[in-house]
Amino acid sequence: MSVTTPLAGTRRLSRVDIERYRRDGHLLVPSLASAEEAGSFAPVIADAAARHTQQVRPLAERDTYGKAFLQVMNLWREDGDVARFVLAERFASVAAQLLGVARVRVYHDQALFKEPGGGYTPWHQDAMYWPLDGHRCITMWMPLIDIVPQMGALTFATGSHADGPLSDVTISDASEAHFESVIAQRGFARAKPRPMRAGDATFHNGWTIHKAGGNDTDTLRAVMTVIYFADGLTVQEPANSAQANDLRTWLPGLRPGDLAAGPTNPALGHPG
Repeated sequence: MSVTTPLAGTRRLSRVDIERYRRDGHLLVPSLASAEEAGSFAPVIADAAARHTQQVRPLAERDTYGKAFLQVMNLWREDGDVARFVLAERFASVAAQLLGVARVRVYHDQALFKEPGGGYTPWHQDAMYWPLDGHRCITMWMPLIDIVPQMGALTFATGSHADGPLSDVTISDASEAHFESVIAQRGFARAKPRPMRAGDATFHNGWTIHKAGGNDTDTLRAVMTVIYFADGLTVQEPANSAQANDLRTWLPGLRPGDLAAGPTNPALGHPG
């Protein structure tokens, strides 16, 4: 199985969109890929994820994190067709504009497939796991099929990125309870989950609190994500064990203070 879709070109955002992202910590970019482009990659990414997943337990035997999704990372390193998706300049161009930089680097990708009957994804902040400046990191979240909120669409705590790190609790029932309290105390508005077409994409800041509901349908929620960071970042001293693990895994051979520019973190740019 292979795909020849090039995902060519870049997407130029409006000043309004960029300002909205920086204010809210998240932005929906409609039709970043066409439905045909997303659809052509869906079986390729699904096949690669199935070949490399380590999750073999039945849904009922998993904990909250395991029920939330089937998660397979850095598939671009394993499959040339997936690499065409992950390394697409069109996607990177949006990330770069939102971060206000000429180039971004890939941190890693994640295939996030929420099975029918799959559980909710608790509130969390992505950058809690990353030994990098979370304000200078961004996640693209793209469904490969049309999705409705009942399949596990994203909910964001708008503006929460401005407060930076708010917990060291990993994704779990405990993080759900913790951030429910934080959101209520700080008065963050909740951006309701919305339907998305295949090829639509959301981008969110590394510190934006977010979650996803369970999949109450009989359709697999097929989502591909790519995490980018601003070119020129240095590796930070890990603040917790999760960041120490990420340093070993996604920035191998690098130490705190080093330029975050390892061989697994290619630079992608956009025209000035």
